[in-house]
Amino acid sequence: MTFSGRHGVSDAERARWQDFVVTVKVEADLSAAGRTDRIEDTLDYRLIRKVAKDVIEGESVKLVETLAARIADGVLALPLVAAVSVRVAKRPASMAPIDAAVVHIRRTRA
Repeated sequence: MTFSGRHGVSDAERARWQDFVVTVKVEADLSAAGRTDRIEDTLDYRLIRKVAKDVIEGESVKLVETLAARIADGVLALPLVAAVSVRVAKRPASMAPIDAAVVHIRRTRA
């Protein structure tokens, strides 16, 4: 998923919109959905997308680590989610020749 946000350590980074690429992988017991074929028994993937979108398009922060942690917390709060892996990447021009600033975190329900 790609969303635009104003995040970064420098004022210049936070002054303009940048693209952030977000990948979310969820671990959940979906055996009921496999048996019933009912949407009520599975994850609502639209909610996972909404969590990521709201974080990236929301309050400006300095670190991609903060973005990833907020997305992970939001997804873990959803029903059925046992664990989540979140990858957030951005490609600010100021970091050239580095391809991207990327963080990948994994969180489990406590």
